[in-house]
Amino acid sequence: MRLSELETGRTGIVVKVHGHGAFRKRLTEMGFVKGHAVTVRLHAPLRDPIKYSILGYEISLRRSEAALIDVVSIDDAEAATIGEAAIHTHAAETEPGDESAHTRFHNELHTINVALIGNPNCGKTSLFNIASGAKEHVGNYSGVTVDAKTGYFKYKGYRFNIVDLPGTYSLTCYSPEELYVRQYLREHTPDVIINVVDSSNLQRNLFLTTELIDMDARMVIALNMYDELREHGDSLDSDTLGRMIGVPMVPVVSKSGEGIDRLFDTVISVYEDCDDVVRHIHVNLGTDLEAAIRQIVDLIKATPSSSKHFSPRYIAIKLLEGDHEMEEEIPASELKESKDAAGSSDATPRRHSFLRRWLSHGDCCVAPRPARRPRWREHVRPGSDNPVILLRDKLRGNIESMRNEEISSIVAAEKYGFVAGALAETYVQGKKESGRTTRMLDAIVTNKLIGFPLFFVIMFVIFWATFVIGQYPMGWIEDGVAWLSGLVERIMRPGPLKDLVADGIIGGVGGVIVFLPNILILYFCISFMEDSGYMARAAFIMDKVMHCIGLHGKSFIPLIMGFGCNVPAIMASRAIESRSSRIITILINPFMSCSARLPIFVLLTGTFFASHAALVMMSMYLVGILAAVVTARLLRRFLFRKDETPFVMELPPYRMPTMKASLRHTWAKGAQYLKKMGGIILFASIVVWALNYFPLDREEPFTPEEYAAAGIDDSTIDPERDSYLEMIGKFINPVMEPLGFEWRASVAALAGIPAKEIVVSTLGVLYTNDEATTDSRLGERLTAPNPTTGRPDFTPAVALSFLVFVLLYCPCMATVTAIARETGSWHYATFSAVYNTALAWVAAFAVYRLMLL
Repeated sequence: MRLSELETGRTGIVVKVHGHGAFRKRLTEMGFVKGHAVTVRLHAPLRDPIKYSILGYEISLRRSEAALIDVVSIDDAEAATIGEAAIHTHAAETEPGDESAHTRFHNELHTINVALIGNPNCGKTSLFNIASGAKEHVGNYSGVTVDAKTGYFKYKGYRFNIVDLPGTYSLTCYSPEELYVRQYLREHTPDVIINVVDSSNLQRNLFLTTELIDMDARMVIALNMYDELREHGDSLDSDTLGRMIGVPMVPVVSKSGEGIDRLFDTVISVYEDCDDVVRHIHVNLGTDLEAAIRQIVDLIKATPSSSKHFSPRYIAIKLLEGDHEMEEEIPASELKESKDAAGSSDATPRRHSFLRRWLSHGDCCVAPRPARRPRWREHVRPGSDNPVILLRDKLRGNIESMRNEEISSIVAAEKYGFVAGALAETYVQGKKESGRTTRMLDAIVTNKLIGFPLFFVIMFVIFWATFVIGQYPMGWIEDGVAWLSGLVERIMRPGPLKDLVADGIIGGVGGVIVFLPNILILYFCISFMEDSGYMARAAFIMDKVMHCIGLHGKSFIPLIMGFGCNVPAIMASRAIESRSSRIITILINPFMSCSARLPIFVLLTGTFFASHAALVMMSMYLVGILAAVVTARLLRRFLFRKDETPFVMELPPYRMPTMKASLRHTWAKGAQYLKKMGGIILFASIVVWALNYFPLDREEPFTPEEYAAAGIDDSTIDPERDSYLEMIGKFINPVMEPLGFEWRASVAALAGIPAKEIVVSTLGVLYTNDEATTDSRLGERLTAPNPTTGRPDFTPAVALSFLVFVLLYCPCMATVTAIARETGSWHYATFSAVYNTALAWVAAFAVYRLMLL
């Protein structure tokens, strides 16, 4: 727990102190050292600050400062025994079940919170997987990890809580990933950061390292993919480089596990403050910038309530770069009453006004050129009265006026220069040519003549394999479902329970599980393309096309991911910096036919278009893409202004995916699909069965033949004989009838709103009456003539209309929720549901009428 959570009169034992180096050092000098007992004496009337007793004297801390100290609470008896003495930090671990203060302290002290931070494509998630045993997907492009993934493991008596943060190139406020990572570091303050670096691209990756150095965070650098550096014939003196920058470096190969033990040994030594490599350095940014940084740092230190989560130097640099999010770390008042704080010997309420006048006339850093009007006023926002911000504006304006360049560019250039200088002394490039394979493959897959045809051929092969190869295991699963259904029929007594198990559960879930092989094949193919690096090239060649519809090439990757599942694809849209492009990408993503629609496609294409199944399936995907293009153009034209955010995306080297990684990702998605069947699909199947089974007091329903013999239209509501489900379907059918739908098809489409997989199981329940069905059996029922009408409910024209409608209409509930969460508004989620359904109706109507010609 945090010290700020300790109640008055309670005693706790200090476990660790968070915050940046200078703040941590000040607290430890005051006695807040691990193992020391601290007692809460008094809360101020407004609950802040708080008075504590430690080492025989009393001290007050703000609540925000106390929140950065971890303690173990002890009871009164233990407090009386221990007093204000220190618990030995290396006390032996006691027997299991021992809940003494020493044991709890030992367990907390031996818990290390680790955050993995690095560029996209640096192998963070691979390292996370091999360390924690998790099964996160590893993709060879930016944007796979779109949220923090957590895991834990035990090693040498320590418990490691490890977090895989999204890949980021820096720690500014440019993209959602950068903001997310920085916010995580602010709120959680990990004990040690593992900065994962791609050894084959050191100069670019170490730029992020310089930002973490500015933060003054405890850190270890994992030189990942070190085998690639050796294969290229390069050499790196990692020990010397680590001592130069004050951060220990450990070569690792996460895919094989090489160096992992040494990496976490180093993490332990850094955590225990016993690594002699660790030292804090400043990345020199030039004389004028360093002078400006010193002035801002001094003023920040003179502000008692300024942020303790980041070092003053890091805050000063980000302020000079114009990072407005960082301004929230600086309070608008509370300067210390000192000469250094106000630049005057009298600390009066007028000191801010004096500072404002000084900023207006003084020369605090670099004098502006006489021939030019000072630009610093252009940076001052109206009404700004924060002295730190005013000082920043003055310094920033003067430097940019003299340099004729933005400070963010100056800082980046200086940091890259620092990295280049360090590598010049420690890194030797081998004579072996690197990147030759990547260049050869790029010459083919991005060729202007064969790039696009190759992409479409690959997609066609994927859909062909999904349908043709998937037919064999589908048959095996169908046989298993039929055997299980027959077993239930034989051993269970007639009644509602038997009907529920046989028709609702086995008939509903069994009608969906048969499509698991198709989904696994699709996911395997997409995973292989992602891991190999080809997906990034697909985005590259599609950028011009995406630009024509008002989007970025980066939007292409989430759209392709949508063919697997729309929910993670929508979350992957966070990698798009432009908010308008990100929202448009999110709104058109549901038109990418996800794997949940695949069972419907397989059923109807196999039944009505068996000889051209792959072609029809690919046409469905193309129709979805066309709908996305039209929608994107409309949104860009009427709702969002055109933006010109540059298309900047890394093209990682090609890597041969390991079969283990691809199969692991495929199985993870398969397990997710099975869990979905055990959850929402099972629940929805039971609901559909119940609506079709009740009310029990109704008369024996007519069979279609009896309806025909009585001359009654079975599309009219008959309360005496119809189930609730039949009533619902017949009620909404007039709206769907122009699309060629009979009421059963309307009910199936309605049932697909919670989850698209339910469409097939609903058709199975409606068309097989009380029997569990297989895919082939259901296909026979769909093509059988309806005795009432004398023609089948489904014809090729109706089937194609139904396919188009299901392809385009309202997304599933999980997708609608994801849209609301990622856009921050339910308005966009509502728009998606209404607009998509209206578009689906118009498109299905057009297709049906064209098929009747």
